[in-house]
Amino acid sequence: MKILQKLKQKAKQLKSEVKVLIIAYKDTRTPLAAKILIGLTAAYLLSPVDLIPDFIPVLGLLDDLIIVPLLIKLSIRLIPQNVLMEARKKALTNSQPSKNNWLFAIIIILIWLALIYLIIKRFI
Repeated sequence: MKILQKLKQKAKQLKSEVKVLIIAYKDTRTPLAAKILIGLTAAYLLSPVDLIPDFIPVLGLLDDLIIVPLLIKLSIRLIPQNVLMEARKKALTNSQPSKNNWLFAIIIILIWLALIYLIIKRFI
């Protein structure tokens, strides 16, 4: 039971860090490299396609337990400390979900549909 509780706690922590990343992404002081990595992280989180499909026992979950935290930690390391601290404060005070999340999700889905269409068109 302790392992399950620890995983739930880590998931909550990661969820709050994603909010911080989104706020930091919007900050003009965030370097371009960090913005690119944050964009890739958000795209991976919102994407319905994983590198290792979830239906594969154990390995499917490891991908979410290893890749996502790694992307989040790398993104955080690229953000300047003052921007990161301000983003964390804003994330704590602003807990309402953003409507931009839906727009971003729709954009990611459209990109995946376009890629699938191009692959099908190429091979059929």
